[in-house]
Amino acid sequence: MEKLLWCFLVLISLSDVFGQKDMSKKTFVFPKESDNSYVSLKAQLKKPLNAFTVCLRFYTDLFTSRGYSIFSYATKKHSNEILIFWSKNRGYILFFLLSLLVHLGIQYTPVHICASWESVSGIIELWVDGKPQVRKSLQKGHSVGTGAIIILGQDQDSFGGSFDANQSFVGDIGDVNMWDFVLSPEEISAVYAGGTFSPNVLDWRSLTSETHGEVFIRPHLWA
Repeated sequence: MEKLLWCFLVLISLSDVFGQKDMSKKTFVFPKESDNSYVSLKAQLKKPLNAFTVCLRFYTDLFTSRGYSIFSYATKKHSNEILIFWSKNRGYILFFLLSLLVHLGIQYTPVHICASWESVSGIIELWVDGKPQVRKSLQKGHSVGTGAIIILGQDQDSFGGSFDANQSFVGDIGDVNMWDFVLSPEEISAVYAGGTFSPNVLDWRSLTSETHGEVFIRPHLWA
């Protein structure tokens, strides 16, 4: 009986830490600069990724002020396994291990970004508002590790921490979805228009997440 009670309490504790909810038409709001406000996401991932696509929307006015982290996927081996970052001087940067893909562009309306990669060819793609950037080849033959900590709004300079307020995100992040395969151009266009295609790593409609610091859930501001 005591063992069953202990297991029940552990399950209750875990459910409090990572709550699962339908985030449709909602967004995480990061209202101010900080080194302790972020969202942890729990992925449905049981084996290393040999391909992936991650898509999200965000809204901020920091473009001309400084750089900021949007999506950070870190493993114990690589703190920047996957990182979507904005650099004031270089534009959107997709870090993949020690390699990077850069796209210049500034806008103040909500932005939709998709990044995809496959191990067999190393081809990596970055899509901004449904428009593809030039394809490159990075880390051919690599596999993205499991046991990751996925963070929205902060850059992990170590596994799960070492945040810098000067790289923190201020604004709204929503519609975060991730697949363990590369979406086709037609599918990415459909996701940009509001489709989902049953994401199986991170699903915004059934998201397991934990907020830290000053992060709030509010209705999204985009159509």
